[in-house]
Amino acid sequence: MTRADVISCTNCGKRNRLPVGAPGAPRCGFCHAPLPWIVDADASTFDSAVDSSLPVLVDFWAAWCGPCRMLSPLVEQAARDHPGRLKVVKLDVDAAPEIAARFGAQSIPLLLLLRGGHEADRLVGAVPRARLHAWLEPHLASSTTTSPA
Repeated sequence: MTRADVISCTNCGKRNRLPVGAPGAPRCGFCHAPLPWIVDADASTFDSAVDSSLPVLVDFWAAWCGPCRMLSPLVEQAARDHPGRLKVVKLDVDAAPEIAARFGAQSIPLLLLLRGGHEADRLVGAVPRARLHAWLEPHLASSTTTSPA
């Protein structure tokens, strides 16, 4: 069975199971509104998680990292602010050091923006909400909403 995460719809509040990796942009099974797509990936699911037609924001973090814990809610809020336009993939670098090494994650928190599986931009360190949104906006402005998953 494919692993799935549960996301609450920002429109109707219903809980939806979303696969870690899937094509398109997810929609609520009840009201059909676009869903924020936030998934936890590990070494075995990372490649399928970042294989998306949407821009993918990868949050490289660790449980012991204070700045990571401060940035995490802002990253998740960005997904809720841009349902159907952004996918957030959270990766614990301690649980998947080979993935972190592949992307040169030498400092955390590290945010990587992937488009079509390729790095489009990166942001290192905990930043305020306004800085995160200003960094993301140019990447989202050029994205188009895709068909439902």
